[in-house]
Amino acid sequence: MKVTIIIPNYNGCHFMASCLASLKEQTFTDYHILVVDNASTDGSLEYMRGNYPDIEVLALDKNYGFSKAVNIGIRHSRTPYVLLLNNDTAAEPHFLEEMVRTIERSPRIFSVSSKMLQMYHPELIDSAGDLYTLVGWGVCRGCGRPASNYTKECEVFSACAGAAIYRRSAFKKIGLFDENHFAYLEDIDVAYRAKIYGYKNLYCPAAVVYHVGSGTSGSKYNSFKVRLSARNSIYLNYKNMPAGQLALNFIPLLMGYLVKYAFFIRIGFGADYKEGLLEGLRTRKKQKKVRFSLRRLPNYVRIEAELMRHTLAYARDWGLRKVFRK
Repeated sequence: MKVTIIIPNYNGCHFMASCLASLKEQTFTDYHILVVDNASTDGSLEYMRGNYPDIEVLALDKNYGFSKAVNIGIRHSRTPYVLLLNNDTAAEPHFLEEMVRTIERSPRIFSVSSKMLQMYHPELIDSAGDLYTLVGWGVCRGCGRPASNYTKECEVFSACAGAAIYRRSAFKKIGLFDENHFAYLEDIDVAYRAKIYGYKNLYCPAAVVYHVGSGTSGSKYNSFKVRLSARNSIYLNYKNMPAGQLALNFIPLLMGYLVKYAFFIRIGFGADYKEGLLEGLRTRKKQKKVRFSLRRLPNYVRIEAELMRHTLAYARDWGLRKVFRK
């Protein structure tokens, strides 16, 4: 087998039929499906046993979150590539074929992000990969834009782990997904580490998948998601930026946190965001930092330049949206 498709599941029984049906129609067939269940209580295990007895399922004893669930799947797999796929997705027939074709182009490619479209509004982009900025904001590239855009293959900061393929051997060098994250920003974190080690993350527009979005957490913003995302944003920067880079980026990072705090106060989640930031600051030193190496200095310079480009591009895009709305 060449690819292990890892589907993390937590009370997503109602999504599984559509997701698995789309995988059955794939033009690329050299794959193995592995469902990692985070102690679902909605009958997911019984459903899988009754309807898909040939699909391998790892039943965990409690909800360990996204990061640990997929890590268990990655450790369990033996294929050169692992593809992480949310349960609330449905893939086009050539999806897997295009993902494999792209990642096989170079051993320096760590991950490939698909063209994710909104399930109930397929004319709109859900994600075309992720970007990261100097102000500490992850940007879901293309979200809400017409699906006719983002048609060119390109390098992105991070693959969106909702539908992305990864080179399994690279995890031995850079480490797996950070289980302290539980969920949220773990894909940007692991991609950041990969870039420090000199790997690339690409976007493949020919690999199309439809995504419901917030299928497990239930909404775009809620107390749980806001708090964890805030905490994990502290972890992400602390772990991946050496002291000099943190000092260089301190002002824009501080401004980014303040602007987001004001935003979350306005929509009623200010206390959750503040709590998450404070937890991140209190526990940051318990996180494993990427060891700085002078031989990787060129990679840090390239990353810093990329953060600057993404910040300027985001500011320009935000301004154009404001003007367009007027």
